[in-house]
Amino acid sequence: MAAGRAAGRKLSHSLREATVAGLLAELGGLAPDPDEPADVYGDAVVARLERRVAELLGTEDAAFFPTGTMAQQIALRCWAGRTGNPVVALHPMSHPERWEGGALSVVSGLRTVHPTGEPRQPTASEIAELAEPFGTLMLELPLRDAGFLLPTWEELSALVATARERDAVVHFDGARLWESATHFGRSLPEIAALADSVYVSFYKSLGGLSGAALAGSASLVAEARVWRHRYGGQLFRQFPAALSALAGLERELPKLPSYVAQARRVAAALSTALAACEVPWFRINPEAPHTHQFQVWLPYDADRLTEAGVRLAEETDTVLFRRWSPDGPPGLSVTEVEVTEPGLSWTEADVASAVADFVARL
Repeated sequence: MAAGRAAGRKLSHSLREATVAGLLAELGGLAPDPDEPADVYGDAVVARLERRVAELLGTEDAAFFPTGTMAQQIALRCWAGRTGNPVVALHPMSHPERWEGGALSVVSGLRTVHPTGEPRQPTASEIAELAEPFGTLMLELPLRDAGFLLPTWEELSALVATARERDAVVHFDGARLWESATHFGRSLPEIAALADSVYVSFYKSLGGLSGAALAGSASLVAEARVWRHRYGGQLFRQFPAALSALAGLERELPKLPSYVAQARRVAAALSTALAACEVPWFRINPEAPHTHQFQVWLPYDADRLTEAGVRLAEETDTVLFRRWSPDGPPGLSVTEVEVTEPGLSWTEADVASAVADFVARL
């Protein structure tokens, strides 16, 4: 983290590399009116953020949550009560299955079924052929652990239609929905309109301090607010997170299409450069990124790759890759690449030079 923080050239700023001093300095300039009353249990600036999210997504209402895990669990719990069916159909690589400690079943009493085990979005036929009824279909857009993968607009529409034919409701895990509009070629309200509820994050792509929102009908959001209090999410003061979320919607949201376009150029340049360096095997996943984030796979030990990246940052002032993971087949390691504002100036030659310097340190 120290090497990444100190480097002057990078494809993106890492959320993990932020400092308290930096975050406090940024927060100090976010309030348009420093005399605005502080929020109390979700009013004032928090209510203003909720209205803004509902406006951006074209929904009747939205509720702020301290975490996406809480927002999503409550949404799925509400739908289980309304449909009378506690079964949620979702991908086994989705966030609730991989990163929430089994909370859907342990905390909320829900059960999950998987339409596919393949590292891709499910198909409409797989939803149609699920052997048991389910009350809710949850789609993670994009599917992060599979490479930030999205279906096509036609595939997404077919998935939703098939769920409706199964008498199920549809919930979008839209932690990264903001940057998905470019791939779909549709507006955020058009995308959100396909689902019965949508969760969005404020820190993953917008750079906020923390927090999430659940958007949908007025009645669903009202019910979710009741459960938010029961789950301990009715915080007394939330203005730092709310102000930073509003700033992210103003500052980062309009730039996301340019980040996606640049990520595609960077991915293509990486592929060309890795081949030129005669790396024995590599994979850019997906080959043309669906969002401004994608995976790179290389046939080396994860610690060796991470160390090469650290030395590259320390010795050339350039961050190309950060932490690598051994997840996947034996002998292969994977990392995630994100392109944001700092990466917009990178040319194909810049990528080629950074790759050559990185490979030389393996």
